[in-house]
Amino acid sequence: MVNDILKALDERMDKAISSVKGNFATIRAGRATPALLDRIQVEYYGSTMPINQLANVSTPEPRMLVITPWDKGSLAEIERAIVKSDLGMMPTNDGSVIRLSIPQLTEQRRQELVKQVKKLAEDGRIAVRNIRRDVNDEVKKLEKSGDISEDDSRRAQEKVQTVTDRFIGEIDKLLTAKEQEILEV
Repeated sequence: MVNDILKALDERMDKAISSVKGNFATIRAGRATPALLDRIQVEYYGSTMPINQLANVSTPEPRMLVITPWDKGSLAEIERAIVKSDLGMMPTNDGSVIRLSIPQLTEQRRQELVKQVKKLAEDGRIAVRNIRRDVNDEVKKLEKSGDISEDDSRRAQEKVQTVTDRFIGEIDKLLTAKEQEILEV
C-alpha cells in the first residue's frame, strides 16, 4: 500500500519536473528555438490553437525563426498573436512566411529573464512540496485507520522527504543551467 503511494509520488513529481523543463524552454536565451512559440495561442476560425498546430516552425539561422503556415489565411492571425505576446519581438511577414529575428539580449532584459526563470523554478518547487503534503496526508490517513503502524508511517514520511529533496535539487540544477544560458553573452 505504502509502496503504491511512493510509486505514485515519483510519477507526480516527474510530471512537475517536466512542467518546469517545458516552462524553461519557452523562455528565450538569445538563441532561436521553436519552443519559444509554444505558449502563444492563435485565434483561428473561432478557436484558439498553438502556433505549432497551424504552421511549421523552423530555425534556419541561430537567431531566426521562420513560421510557414499550412493555410496562408492564418498568416495575419499568427502575426497578430506574436505581436500581442510577451516575446517582445516584431514579426516580418512577406506574404507566405513570417520571420522572427531574435535580437541580442540587453543586460537589463537578461536580468528580467533570470527573475522570470527563478519564479518558474519556485512554482515548480511549490508544486513538488504540495505533492509531498498530499502524500504525507495519505500516509497519515493510513496510520489513523490502522492500516499501517506508526513506525511504517514515519519511515514512509522520511522516504517522501528524501524523494522531495531529490526533486527540488533537480529543479535547482535546471535553474542554474538556465540562468547560465541566459547570462551567457
